Amino acid sequence: MCLGVPGKVVDIYEQFGTRMGRVDFDGIVKEVCLAYLPEIEVGDYTIIHVGFAISKLDEEEAHKTLALFRELGLLEEELGVDEPEHAV
Repeated sequence: MCLGVPGKVVDIYEQFGTRMGRVDFDGIVKEVCLAYLPEIEVGDYTIIHVGFAISKLDEEEAHKTLALFRELGLLEEELGVDEPEHAV
């Protein structure tokens, strides 16, 4: 599958001239590209698709979607991890 997964931006930095960040997906932290959302800030929620932040999302909707993904067993599958509490 290729779902857009919501997560909270916890860090923003530049890498090789590209705006990057670390995003927390309900305990799973991944590095993502933030280049498409120059307005996004630490603490904001965003939808991530194949490693790219593609839209900003409000916190309530992000939590609802993450809960649904967990309930369906899709979160770890979409993020490519075996353990629910795994940080990269």
